Amino acid sequence: MQAHQIKVATEEETKQLAARLAGLLKPGDVLTLEGELGTGKTTFTKGIATGLGVKRHVSSPTFTIIKEYKGELPLYHMDVYRLENSEEDIGFDEYFNGNGICVVEWAQFIKEFLPEERLEIEIQYAGEEERIINFTAIGSHFEGLLGEL
Repeated sequence: MQAHQIKVATEEETKQLAARLAGLLKPGDVLTLEGELGTGKTTFTKGIATGLGVKRHVSSPTFTIIKEYKGELPLYHMDVYRLENSEEDIGFDEYFNGNGICVVEWAQFIKEFLPEERLEIEIQYAGEEERIINFTAIGSHFEGLLGEL
């Protein structure tokens, strides 16, 4: 397990960092996003979408749980907050083992369904707009990816 930390000063820097990360991803990659409300999880996902060439507006899938976007690779944006204390499997394996990129907000609520290899991302407040983004690579693919980022 390898960890890396990056401080960003603005929302735009968050999106740029995420877009750069998107260029390193491959089909089947799973990213988990953790952080308090308002720290920028959806902003980070918007940057991933930009990096994947998604043209549609990206918004939080809070009430739908999963939103799918078409880009150079499909983007599966999940917000599993509403699945807290639920043991319901809504077909996560199909997404996690599919041909797209999965971004999972509030992933702690579905830990038992997450793949063994993934990139865990935690966003923390560091000021009004500043954020600290912590990356934890679980698996050799993501360790190599963090080295390139």
